[in-house]
Amino acid sequence: MTRIIKKKVRVSALGQHICMSAHKARRVIDQIRGRFYEESLMILELMPYRACYPIFKLVYSAAANGIHNLGFNEARLVIIKAEVNEGTASKRLKPRARGRSYLIKRPTCHISIVLREISLDEYVYSDYLTYSKNPGLRNTNKNKNMTYDDTYSSGGLWDKK
Repeated sequence: MTRIIKKKVRVSALGQHICMSAHKARRVIDQIRGRFYEESLMILELMPYRACYPIFKLVYSAAANGIHNLGFNEARLVIIKAEVNEGTASKRLKPRARGRSYLIKRPTCHISIVLREISLDEYVYSDYLTYSKNPGLRNTNKNKNMTYDDTYSSGGLWDKK
């Protein structure tokens, strides 16, 4: 009896010295972490932040690496790791009054994106494991089964203070 063991192959893309603060890039990265590749591209296209464009290029590049080099299926790619680290601050001098100068620091950041091909069964099973290990993650909202009529006729969501 032979067992076939699938390796969890990952593809990545790294962008260094991107001219923006790490805090602004993290705001966008937090929205796409753990999502499918195509879904994250749609999110990045529609968000109004300046950080979306370099992150979009990195996600697209990582997926292109996986599709071209390893033959991954585009529809099954998931962002498993997305992190932003602070880079070196580029320093400039700005002239001020009376011949003085003022130091301006422009922050940079390093963004890394890691993708992995995942089957649908594996994705559902991983969700099951996170819910079973952390019962606090379950949605305990009592009004989650309310219909449109229930929301407005019973006072619904706006009745609470």
